[in-house]
Amino acid sequence: MDNRLFFSATQRNRDCIAAVLSRIIKKGVVLEIGSGSGEHGVFFQKRFPEIIWQTSDPDLLHRKSINSWIRHEELNKKMPKPFELDVENIPWKLSWKLSQSVQGIVSINMIHVATWTCTKALFKGAGKLLKGGQFFFLYGPFKIGNKHTSQSNYFFDNSLKMQNNLWGIRNIEEVTEEAKKNGFFQEDIISMPANNFSIIYRKVYF
Repeated sequence: MDNRLFFSATQRNRDCIAAVLSRIIKKGVVLEIGSGSGEHGVFFQKRFPEIIWQTSDPDLLHRKSINSWIRHEELNKKMPKPFELDVENIPWKLSWKLSQSVQGIVSINMIHVATWTCTKALFKGAGKLLKGGQFFFLYGPFKIGNKHTSQSNYFFDNSLKMQNNLWGIRNIEEVTEEAKKNGFFQEDIISMPANNFSIIYRKVYF
């Protein structure tokens, strides 16, 4: 059965995200959190064949879609199946092998469609999992100094809050403060098309 979901934003942003990821991805496993339809996952697995792209999502329909995309792209022998991950359930339930092989975490267009407690848990879990020097990559729309970077983001933020008043576009400064609390420093912020940003965090060496 074909359970593939199609998210239009993926087609628009995957190449520019891949260009940023190419700066930081090496060998090993990249853990994607909140993988959604799986379209990003299969695209990045093909773009970076030297790594293993491990998807995850708390939504069963999303995980079914990811599995269908893996089959459709004939990546069954290369790309592992997605697993259920609720970031607020700490410690995260990862296999020992996965926890030892992860070299970085990627989360795309997630934190604005989740509660702030979810964002806090995301950094807390990542801080426990990653080792010094490993990366945590975030992509999506953000506010800077509590101000939207475009009028379209202002309207988008309002539409999110109409769906759930705990959702919304986050302040970069507040997100980075949570990162610091969990042992990360902000390595870079890159302006992206359509009023989005890529943020690269690194785990501090202790």
